[in-house]
Amino acid sequence: MDRRTAIASGALAALAVYAIFVPIFAGVDDRVVDFSSARLGPSAQHPFGTDSAGRDLFVRSASAIGTSLLVAVACAVLATVLGCVVGLAAGVWGGWVDRIVMRSTDAVNALPHLLLGIVIVAMFRGSVVAIVASIALTHWTQVARIVRSEILRLRERAFVDVAIVAGASRFHVATRHFVPAVLPQAMIAVVLLLPHAVWHESTLSFLGFGLPPHEPSLGTLLEEARSSLLLGSWWTLVFPAAILLVATLSVAVLGSALRARVTPARPSELRL
Repeated sequence: MDRRTAIASGALAALAVYAIFVPIFAGVDDRVVDFSSARLGPSAQHPFGTDSAGRDLFVRSASAIGTSLLVAVACAVLATVLGCVVGLAAGVWGGWVDRIVMRSTDAVNALPHLLLGIVIVAMFRGSVVAIVASIALTHWTQVARIVRSEILRLRERAFVDVAIVAGASRFHVATRHFVPAVLPQAMIAVVLLLPHAVWHESTLSFLGFGLPPHEPSLGTLLEEARSSLLLGSWWTLVFPAAILLVATLSVAVLGSALRARVTPARPSELRL
C-alpha cells in the first residue's frame, strides 16, 4: 500500500468512526432547536460551532456524513446493478438487442444528468427513494459500456465457442462465464461511483431538491450555510465542506488504487 492510499484509508476510517460514534455518545440531539445558542463560533463546547438554529454542528456533521454515505452507497450499488444488467444483455444477445440498448445508453448520456435528477426528485420532494433513483438512473451508462466491452472481448474466446457447441444456452454461458468475469469491474464501479453519488446528493440537497432541511446531510448543511455565511458565520460552511472534500477524495483515491490492482488481472478461462 502506497502512502497516498494509506492516508486515504486512514481518513475514511476516521470519518466512519466519527459518523458512527459521535451521534451515539455526544449526548446531544442535533434536531433540537435552541435560538439562544445560534451562530456560536467554534469552542471547546461546540468544536464546529452552531448553526442558525443553535444546533451543534459537530454532531450534526457526523449525522450528515453518515446519511450522505448511506445514500451514496445505495446509489452506487443500484447504478452498478443496472449497468451490469444492461451491459450483459447487450453483450450476450447482440444484434438488434445490442443496437437498441446502446442507442438508449447514448440517449441517457445526451441528457444533462443534474437536470434529469432534479426533474425526478422534484416529483417526489424529500423522498430518499427518489434521490437514490435519480442518481442511479443517470449513472449506469458508463458501467453498461464497460461491461458490454468486456463481454464482447470474452465472446471471442475459444472456451465460449466450445460451451455453445456443447449445447450450453446463452443464460448458462452468461451466468457461468460472463458474470464472474465482470464482477471485478462491478466492484470497481461501485467504489468509483461513490464520490459522484455523494456530490450529486449534496448538490440536490443544496439546491433544495434533496432531503428536507431537518434531515442532516452534507448538502442540507451547505444549503443552510448560505444565509449564515453572509452574517459572518464562516464555520457553518467550512467544516461541512471540508468533510465533503475529504470523504470524496479519499474514496476516489481508494477507487483508483483498487482499479490499478484489479485491471491488470485478466479473467481466466473458466471450465465448462
